[in-house]
Amino acid sequence: MTTIAYKDGIVAYDSRTSAGSVITNDNADKHYERNGVHFFMCGTLADYEAFFAAFEGAKPEIDPDVNCLALIDGKAFICGYEAGKGVWRSPIDMAQSYAIGSGSEFAWGAMDCGASAYQAIEIAAKRDAGTGGKIRVYQVSAEGANA
Repeated sequence: MTTIAYKDGIVAYDSRTSAGSVITNDNADKHYERNGVHFFMCGTLADYEAFFAAFEGAKPEIDPDVNCLALIDGKAFICGYEAGKGVWRSPIDMAQSYAIGSGSEFAWGAMDCGASAYQAIEIAAKRDAGTGGKIRVYQVSAEGANA
């Protein structure tokens, strides 16, 4: 899967993709920009396009197994897809830390103990097999996006 952490205006995320128990890539960039929205994705890589289509209002042919952190008009949201209901999004308080994905419990705990978002991903990668590879960071500006 992956782990995405947000703290103090920084989104950090790993780059591992896998197929079952096999690591397929340790350098995937899971940050996508669509129509001014920044998505930091976790879940099934093959379902990302279906999720993007659903996010833009289309009815997907499959139920995408995807969650993400999305930056929309200067605000942050945790988003996903629920069968029969469609895309959901929940706003997050950008003054607090957040983590999603397979290593989120480790990342939450690390940030609670003072780790940065980047360090939280490093720590999650030590214990979560779905988290690993290169760690990327994205700085969120007051306007909502500034790589």
